[in-house]
Amino acid sequence: MSELTRRSVLRGAVTGVAAAAFTGVALGLPVALAARGTGNDTGNDIDNTAGSVPHTGPDAFDETYRGRRIHGAPQTGGGHHHGGPGYAVFVDGRELHVMQNADSSWISVVNHYETFATPRAAARAAVLELQGAALVPVAV
Repeated sequence: MSELTRRSVLRGAVTGVAAAAFTGVALGLPVALAARGTGNDTGNDIDNTAGSVPHTGPDAFDETYRGRRIHGAPQTGGGHHHGGPGYAVFVDGRELHVMQNADSSWISVVNHYETFATPRAAARAAVLELQGAALVPVAV
């Protein structure tokens, strides 16, 4: 009789997720819908509909949102997690770490479990989540 281990349970879970994703792709269903966040119910100014980002990459932005200065631009030196081009976002001059997912949605260190269509939308959501608190540097 085989013994149930964490490794075998994890392997089964990964296999199940992969099979569900493959089935969605095979049927032509948009897999990004399952991973997309539910949005922010308090304001309609954050667009977190995944998949609407053009393939050329997001444009630079610089604005004041809810009294906080947010700006972002493509990086030329490469991203934090891979060798490709990255994107830098700042809230009041402090870097907000953002990452683009495989489905072209974006997440930030502040809203790690909610996806957004653009880095600007992720920065705006972070401002709302911070509720006036300062962004603390994160060691990567």
